[in-house]
Amino acid sequence: MKVSYTLFALTHRFICRSVPALLHGSVTKKQRRKRRIMKKKVVSLLAAMALAVTALAGCGSNNAATTGTDAATVAATTEAAGTTEAAGTTEAATDSEAVTGVKAGFIFLHDENSTYDLNFLNAAKAACEKLGIEYMTKTNIPEGQEAYEAACELADAGCNFIFADSFGHEDYIIEAAKEYPDVQFSHATGTKAHTENLSNFHNAFASIYDGRYLAGIVAGMKLNEMIANGDITEDQAKMGYVGAYTYAEVMSGYTSFFLGARSVCPSVTMDVTFTGSWYDETAEKEAANKLIEGGCVLISQHADSMGAPTACETAGVPNVSYNGSTEAACPNTFLVSSRVNWEPYFEYAIKCVADGTPIDTDWCGTLETGSVELSDLGAAVAEGTAEAVEAAKADLIAGKTHVYDITTFTVDGKTLDSYEADIDTDPDYTPDHEVVSDGYFHESDVAFRSAPYFNVRIDGINLLDEQY
Repeated sequence: MKVSYTLFALTHRFICRSVPALLHGSVTKKQRRKRRIMKKKVVSLLAAMALAVTALAGCGSNNAATTGTDAATVAATTEAAGTTEAAGTTEAATDSEAVTGVKAGFIFLHDENSTYDLNFLNAAKAACEKLGIEYMTKTNIPEGQEAYEAACELADAGCNFIFADSFGHEDYIIEAAKEYPDVQFSHATGTKAHTENLSNFHNAFASIYDGRYLAGIVAGMKLNEMIANGDITEDQAKMGYVGAYTYAEVMSGYTSFFLGARSVCPSVTMDVTFTGSWYDETAEKEAANKLIEGGCVLISQHADSMGAPTACETAGVPNVSYNGSTEAACPNTFLVSSRVNWEPYFEYAIKCVADGTPIDTDWCGTLETGSVELSDLGAAVAEGTAEAVEAAKADLIAGKTHVYDITTFTVDGKTLDSYEADIDTDPDYTPDHEVVSDGYFHESDVAFRSAPYFNVRIDGINLLDEQY
């Protein structure tokens, strides 16, 4: 026990002298990188010391050995992994699919409890396993300096393709890209790749407005059924929408959903409310209940929790979810869900890194590439829904239908025959590109950028509040 105490004392002295120097003081980027490396070494040394202390203490008591070892192991794992990091191992892919020379890293805003992040997590795992590459994930990474640190840690761990999934990660991923020019970084729904002019930083998204339009058709068919059954009148065909924030990505989504519904149910209107958060189950549930109390007979969402769907199930109100089926939790009210399937992009980007070919600065997946998908239809859908969706999908792929066809909506009672969007996003959101031509608004056109920029307020949609 004397030796054990001596090791403990040395460990304590090392912590007291080394950790404050490690954590405090203004530093440069290079110093920050050295600090991260030093921290890992400190963590490993402390874990070894702790295990040694525990093992020696075990000479005096079996119970102490068991308890101490467990605690030390947990502490070492927690510190080394930062409670957010996991490494993935993959089985060897087939010869036609396998790639070499790539280790992927993924940064997620939340974890599997968020439908949004779970969609990315599943796609990353599927793509990496298909291609037979090693990968690492970091979950619950806020939209702040933590994102930069996470990206740097992944790069230091040997990842040469790094992807972040949340809009607010972008500036921090750009910072990391500048520091690691030999690593390829990609970011979902970002707006700055085409203006940063970094060969190793890219934005990616998909034409999810097509998916939401098709989900809107499912909703419109349900409204028609409710009208035909006498459950509501035509002028009571009001939908509700729970959004996170009042900006282009969300506005593009709820507008395309509304236009899809109106393509089959002309009398539909829609109220929209915003929570001011991507993930707040309580707020999303309250928002859905507010919409239902306000006369909305069908609810959809662009927010990431189960708050809105479960509120609908309790109230018996049909629901269109996002990023994955909620039928298991809402068997009586679930209609359909749309999502971006990120697997095609991950496969594409990883193969580019493996081959040494450039990744598109702005990449936008489509229905045709399998990047935009609908879930299986729920049991509550109206008769004929599957046929209506398939017909509309075929027309979208063929270019016969455009979601933002300017003949299908008005703005303040007028046709939108011209519109300058803020493509090269600046702090003042200055309009800078004409995006209406050939009879429709060109959303997420890679000639401009992949991230949504549709922020038009069309007639028929009522915003109850706003959140920025």
